Amino acid sequence: MDETEGTAGGPRAVIVVSSHVARGSVGNRASVFALETLGRPVWAVPTVILPWHPGHGRATRIVPPAAEFAALMRDLEGAAWLGEIATVLSGYLGEASQADAVASLVRAVRRRNPEALYVCDPIMGDIGGLYVPESTALAMRDVLLPLADIATPNLYELAWLAGRELCTLEDTMAAAAEMAPPTMLVTSAPATVPGAIANLLQTSHAAFLAEHRAVENPTKGPGDLTAALLTAWLLEGMSPADALRRTTASVFGALAHAAKRGADELMLASEAANLTDPDMAVVELRELPRHGRGSLP
Repeated sequence: MDETEGTAGGPRAVIVVSSHVARGSVGNRASVFALETLGRPVWAVPTVILPWHPGHGRATRIVPPAAEFAALMRDLEGAAWLGEIATVLSGYLGEASQADAVASLVRAVRRRNPEALYVCDPIMGDIGGLYVPESTALAMRDVLLPLADIATPNLYELAWLAGRELCTLEDTMAAAAEMAPPTMLVTSAPATVPGAIANLLQTSHAAFLAEHRAVENPTKGPGDLTAALLTAWLLEGMSPADALRRTTASVFGALAHAAKRGADELMLASEAANLTDPDMAVVELRELPRHGRGSLP
């Protein structure tokens, strides 16, 4: 990473574009906490404001008017401090038109810092179907994912993007290899042992599976936390395998701690130590056979 611009020695900040909730630890609330805990300054842009995660029940939903959201993003594009930015991380979109504004911001950041990363977390659905309008899901697929360096879909989202059911690890690897971008972290991927769940990280040249025991009735927000932690550790120069294992261990710890306390949200205020120094023993990491993009065994 070119460290010649920005503050504190170079471009270290992350722009996070996602939802904001008043109560809870999802969207920007999870991403900003994780990134700042690991030493990354954050510019946080809300795509929608909610009192709580929609999974807890229907509630007021405030989406910025499209023209005003686009104007705010243009302000960021022209900011004198744009040289601070090392990465853009986008998550939940309030409506389809926001994708164009996010794409424009990514291009502006790359003009200022050609080595900047764009991480797209295509938050659109889970088991049971899409929970955004199809137009929003299509905008993520057609506008944002082709620009991304890294994507972090869950298994359902990857299946929707691929247009087919993904029942096995081999199916999942094949679908990830076909999609843009070349580096993809698939959360809730099929595991190789009973009672476990996995994260699959696949690049153009390697594939790694991080497995841990499944947490019963997990709380909301692990996907947002996963994308932010992976981003932070990769920015620190950690290898993809080590970043995957550390990220997976931290998220498992946060989920397990919340479950133990009977919490209905991740309890991030007490998770700083777990994010910086997780118990790596809870995760089994293995490298999978890989022969290049689109040529799985």
